[in-house]
Amino acid sequence: MGNCCRSPAAVAREDVKSNYSSHDHSKKDNTVTKKLPITVLNDVAKENIEEKYLVDRELGRGEFGVTYLCIDRDNRELLACKSISKRKLRTAVDIDDVRREVAIMKHLPKNSSIVSLKEACEDDNAVHLVMELCEGGELFDRIVARGHYTERAAAAVTRTIVEVVQLCHKHGVIHRDLKPENFLFANKKENSPLKAIDFGLSIFFKPGERFSEIVGSPYYMAPEVLKRNYGPEIDIWSAGVILYILLCGVPPFWAESEQGVAQAILRGIIDFKRDPWPNISEGAKSLVKQMLEPDPKLRLTAKQVIEHPWLQNAKKAPNVPLGDVVKSRLKQFSMMNRFKRKALRVIAEFLSIEEVGDIKETFKKMDTDNDGVVSIEELKSGLQNLNSQLADSEFQRLIEAVDTNGKGTLDYEEFLAVSLHLQRMANDEHLHKAFSYFDKDSNGYIEPDELRNALMEDGADDCTDVANDIFQEVDTDKDGKISYEEFVAMMKTGTDWRKASRHYSRGRFNSLSMKLMKDGSLNLG
Repeated sequence: MGNCCRSPAAVAREDVKSNYSSHDHSKKDNTVTKKLPITVLNDVAKENIEEKYLVDRELGRGEFGVTYLCIDRDNRELLACKSISKRKLRTAVDIDDVRREVAIMKHLPKNSSIVSLKEACEDDNAVHLVMELCEGGELFDRIVARGHYTERAAAAVTRTIVEVVQLCHKHGVIHRDLKPENFLFANKKENSPLKAIDFGLSIFFKPGERFSEIVGSPYYMAPEVLKRNYGPEIDIWSAGVILYILLCGVPPFWAESEQGVAQAILRGIIDFKRDPWPNISEGAKSLVKQMLEPDPKLRLTAKQVIEHPWLQNAKKAPNVPLGDVVKSRLKQFSMMNRFKRKALRVIAEFLSIEEVGDIKETFKKMDTDNDGVVSIEELKSGLQNLNSQLADSEFQRLIEAVDTNGKGTLDYEEFLAVSLHLQRMANDEHLHKAFSYFDKDSNGYIEPDELRNALMEDGADDCTDVANDIFQEVDTDKDGKISYEEFVAMMKTGTDWRKASRHYSRGRFNSLSMKLMKDGSLNLG
C-alpha cells in the first residue's frame, strides 16, 4: 500500500521530542461521503489515534496511505503511522488488501530485517498502522552516499533481501512487490539493519498453489506473473533484478513503454557486456543468471541462493570499488523516481474543488435515467457529446480499470476516477502546473538550482550531483536546462506506469496481458 516508514529527513530525534506539536491529521479526511463508515479491521475497536499518539508531520505518501511521524504519548517513543483513508478503499478488493496487509504483518515473526507492526487501529475515516520508524533512508540513497561501493557491499545487501524472502516463504507468504524502495535502513549508523517495509501486495499461499493476478512493479516482475500463473518463485526473480541493479546501476529489462518492458522480461536476455560487468566476478554473474532463470522450476530457491558460494563467501567478494559509473547510475535511478514522485504529488494537489465540482455536474448530465450510476452506454454517448477523442481501446481500458467486478456501471466515485484519468490524457494542463512548480522564475525552463532546491524540500542532502545526473538523462538537447517538452517526455516514459494507482494499474495490467497474448509475446523465452 505504498511506501511506509519514510525517513524523517534532517530532523534530530531530540528536536522532534522537544518541539513536537499536535497536528490533527484526522481532520483532513473529514470530508467523507455520507455513506455509513465501513469497518475494515473486524478484530479491533474503533478509537481515536490522537488519544494514544501525537501525530506529527508527513514522512511519505503511497498509493493508498500517507505515513506520518508519530510519538507515543506514554513513553515518547518515535514511530511511523501509515494512515489509509477509507475514501480510497473503493472496492472489496481494496478492503481485502488492507486486511491482508495487517494479517501478514501480525503473522510474520519478529525479525531484525522486517519492520515491526506495533498496532493496527481504525476510526471512521482511516485505518492506522503504527510501526517502528526507519530513520536511515532508502537503500539506493545510502549506497550512493558512500564513497566506496563494492561487490562485497552488494553481496551483503542481497543476503539480507533473500533472508527476508526465505522467512516469508517459510511462513507461507509471497511478498509480490520486492523493489529497492521497499527496503529502508533502521537508523543512520554504518552497520544499521536493512528492513523490508511494505507488505501491501503480499499474499498467503499453500505449497503448490498458483496465482494469476498481475501485481507488482514492472521492472521487477517475473515472466510467469505476466503469464498469469505463478507461485513464490517470483520473489527470487525480483531479488535477482535488485542484485543486477546493485552491481551495475541499471535494471536488466528496460524499455520506453510498459509493453516494451514486459517483452524484454519475457525475452529474458541479460546484458553482461556493459561496464562494469567485465570486471565483476564470475560468482556474482552466475548467481544473477540463476536468480533470473526464466523457468521458475529451475530457478534457485531462497535457501539455494543463500548457499550460493558468492554469498557464502560474501566477506571474500572483491572489495574493489565498482566505479563512478555505477554510483552515478544508481543515484540517477533513485533520484529520477523521487523527481517524478514529487511532480505527481504536485499534480494531485492541483486538482481543485472546482474541477471535482465540474465532474459531479457531468456525472448528473450523463446519468440520464437518474439511477445514481452511469452505464457504459451512457458514459460512451456522454463522452461523444463532449467531443472526447478517446479511442475505443483506451475507453475499454479505463472501464476495466475501475469497473473491477464487471457490473457494467460506474458509481460517482468510479466515474470521478475515470474523469481524472481522462483529464490527464486529454490535455496537459496538470503537467504544465507541475512544470511551473519547479520553474520558480517562470522563464520556461527548469534549471539545475531549481531542481536541486525542490529535491532538498523532501529532505535529501545536498543534491548538486543528483540534479546534474538527472539533467544528463532528461536534458536531451544538452542545453543545461529542462524544457517543458523534455519534462513531459520524462513523465511519460517507462518508469511512469508503475506509479499509476493500484486501483488503476490492475486494469492496465489486465489490458497489457491481453496485448501480450495477442501479439504472441507470451510465447517468448
